[in-house]
Amino acid sequence: MGLRLRFNLILTVIFLLGLLVSGLVSHNLLQRNARAEVVHTAELMIEAAQAFRAYTVNEIRPLLSNQLHDTFLPQTVPAYAATQALGALSEDYRAFIYKEATLNPTNPRDRAADWEADLIQQFKRDPERTTLSGTRVTPGGASLYIARPITITNESCLSCHSTPAAAPASMLAVYGNANGFGWQLNETVGAQIVSVPTSVAEQRADTTFYTFMLSLCGLFVVLYVVLNLMLSRLVIKPVTDMSKAADKVSTGDFTIPEFPEARRDEIGGLARSFNRMRRSLEQAIRMIEE
Repeated sequence: MGLRLRFNLILTVIFLLGLLVSGLVSHNLLQRNARAEVVHTAELMIEAAQAFRAYTVNEIRPLLSNQLHDTFLPQTVPAYAATQALGALSEDYRAFIYKEATLNPTNPRDRAADWEADLIQQFKRDPERTTLSGTRVTPGGASLYIARPITITNESCLSCHSTPAAAPASMLAVYGNANGFGWQLNETVGAQIVSVPTSVAEQRADTTFYTFMLSLCGLFVVLYVVLNLMLSRLVIKPVTDMSKAADKVSTGDFTIPEFPEARRDEIGGLARSFNRMRRSLEQAIRMIEE
């Protein structure tokens, strides 16, 4: 097995091991970053919903409260405002969904689906829990969800949701008296749920991973060529030339020129040793012939 073949085999083994380790580390890191990006987006959406709710309570409701006796204005309801605002976002980004899922909602569109009802029940069983998150498969692909409980902590909410008799007549005229009642103070009645698709971030992570791996392979090819050229020029060619010269010297042919001794590395040292050996052998043969 030649020196070049051994060198290339070792180089290939090292590259394959490095490629494997780099691939595993980079893939896991990119996928972890992709999930962190999705979680950040979901958290940002749910915080935006909280901001819409607070704005409605502090800025909108006081301005319209005098009109509620005659006309019910859903814009004064924090859940309605947050759902409408983030619903506008979903028109352009259909896979990004915000919902205030409720077991017994006033507005039928807020009624919890089966999986949403399961989340609400988990919050009801564990009042100390403030967040639930996970991944579920949807028709559009995998989606990460984050949920926070909706708990009645303000008695003012009960003025609309305790009994139909206590609710404003204007609200009953819009939604009727069949749903959205019987709520109690400190009861968890629903959950704010944000669903964000994971496919977009994962596709970006995969694209980055494949680009990185292709770049790594391209870099190896360049290094492979450069190292082989250097090996041929600096090691293999000088050693091959010395081997051929040694064959000629061994048969008494001293017509070949001496090797340059300017190099200060191992090959230069070998050249100097070979030249000394050649001169000594030539002198010894001449003395024998004389």
